[in-house]
Amino acid sequence: MDTINNANQTERQQGFSEQQILVPQAEQALDNLKNEIASELGLTQKIQSVGYANMSPYEVGQIGGQMVKRMIEMVESQMANTNNPQR
Repeated sequence: MDTINNANQTERQQGFSEQQILVPQAEQALDNLKNEIASELGLTQKIQSVGYANMSPYEVGQIGGQMVKRMIEMVESQMANTNNPQR
């Protein structure tokens, strides 16, 4: 997994990541989520060999789309728990 993290650092250093993370403390959690989803999609080996910056738009879109879906699920779950506290 170190290779994936090195690829993440390289793409940010090269300016491929245009969006800023709004909550800097969440950066590691987002990287972990990205790596988890890439693994689930069977893309880990390709990322290790070519890095995120050299992945196809389709592959990067798969990862990003699943990240958004998963984050929406997390927020919806948190909102449901906030509105219906366990008693």
